[in-house]
Amino acid sequence: MTELLKKERDFVTPGEKLVESMEFLPGRNCFREGDNIFAKKTGLLHVSGRVLSVIALNGVYLPQRDDMIIGEVLDIQSNGWVIDIGAPYQAYLPLSGVRGYLDAGKHDLSKVYDVGDMLYGKIKMVSSTQSIHISMFDRMCRKFTGGRIVKVNPAKVPRIIGKSGSMIDMIKNKTGCRVVVGQNGVIWMEGDRKETEEFVMELIDKIQHNSHVEGLTNEIEKILDKRGAKDEKK
Repeated sequence: MTELLKKERDFVTPGEKLVESMEFLPGRNCFREGDNIFAKKTGLLHVSGRVLSVIALNGVYLPQRDDMIIGEVLDIQSNGWVIDIGAPYQAYLPLSGVRGYLDAGKHDLSKVYDVGDMLYGKIKMVSSTQSIHISMFDRMCRKFTGGRIVKVNPAKVPRIIGKSGSMIDMIKNKTGCRVVVGQNGVIWMEGDRKETEEFVMELIDKIQHNSHVEGLTNEIEKILDKRGAKDEKK
């Protein structure tokens, strides 16, 4: 296979050539011109098989099917709930997207999900007419109670999660803080102490602002270990 001109997680800029070959396909934020594939935006290169994508360092959330997101209930309608997921347009959670049978004429839907509730759901459909449907059928889907909500740039989510969850798992394991990251840039967290939550928020902010820095995972690990050592001395 033709060798790439850039490697996984390399920093790229708009118009930068990524490969000279028809063996690869352009994915998100990439385009083909002749035999070549170029970057559309400034970001980090992501290689998935033969598909090249660029994880933009700035941008709004553009929903895709099967994304796991965190959204806020904005309104209750006769057949479901209107959800704010931070996209250019609102999403909808229909009754058919909730476990168990619900009859809107007999059930008070606010007893299931009320205005202001924060939900962890899955994008089930994104239509060409900008209609987004959410489902709560996935075993991970749930309503959050307690904890706090943090919003980040959606483009930084892959770096916050890390490869195969390495970054966020390390943070959770070393702090004991429960953290759920939505692909729309909304994060829920709950720690045993307020100080723990604030420390995790500082780490997430650091990752956001240094997402392009090589060796960031090791740097975050050192900060975590240093804090752990201080806690052991107390």
